[in-house]
Amino acid sequence: MQPGSDRRTWQRYIALGDSFTEGLSDPEPGTPDSFRGWADRLAEHLAAASPSGTVEYANLAVRGRLLAQVLTEQVPAALASRPDLVSLVAGGNDLLRPGADPDQLAADLEGAVVALRAAGADVLLATGVDPRQTPIIRRTRGRVAVFNTHLWSIAARQGAVVLDQWGAAWLQDARMWDPGDRIHLTAEGHRRTALAAAAALGVPVAGDDTDWRTPLDPAPPLPVREVVGQELAWVRGFVLPWIGRRLRGESSGDGRAAKRPDALPVRTGSVSVPDA
Repeated sequence: MQPGSDRRTWQRYIALGDSFTEGLSDPEPGTPDSFRGWADRLAEHLAAASPSGTVEYANLAVRGRLLAQVLTEQVPAALASRPDLVSLVAGGNDLLRPGADPDQLAADLEGAVVALRAAGADVLLATGVDPRQTPIIRRTRGRVAVFNTHLWSIAARQGAVVLDQWGAAWLQDARMWDPGDRIHLTAEGHRRTALAAAAALGVPVAGDDTDWRTPLDPAPPLPVREVVGQELAWVRGFVLPWIGRRLRGESSGDGRAAKRPDALPVRTGSVSVPDA
């Protein structure tokens, strides 16, 4: 087992982070511009494994947030809720930026882990995905690798648990990623990530659809013209707008609030976005 407590059930789970934990590209059925995501799905697994059949769950993650924003805005709110489990997955947006310092990011993150552990919460961290197959973004590979190494060290020192995404071969399949931006998981990617997180925590998951390790069957090769068209569409639809927001000092999360700010009861299959 990884470091961490010997608990396998929890009563109050708070998810912190950015768009990955908000659940982008995993739409909430019937709710426009709302997303489910791996953390919602993990909350359901936690509820199913709990003797009470329920868990209190809040998701404070907001798309576009940098690590410093997560630490100053979300961590204090989580501590005030007195959780016994917190997932803290942040830093990815920082690492996309040239000049990001993974050593300082890790040091800042560890301070939050220390505070959460001192408050009695178990902490789930997650490494970044290996970006070697994604054009342009693969330039961040060295920074992500250094940050990931720090995460494992932090977990060993502080008794946290790590969800290993860097070593997950199935995440190298392009079909796990939203083709529009290539940085957010599809519904299938989020489903598998939730199962992987449950496994890292030692949470048993029952049912027939619980395999997350097995890769998809190989995809047929695409014609060169179609590949080129996809690359151009990605640059026009994601890369250039992203650069534009950076130049203007804007974020995709400007003006947005957490989708589930309060720790409300969840039963298996019952996570939904509260009414505004």
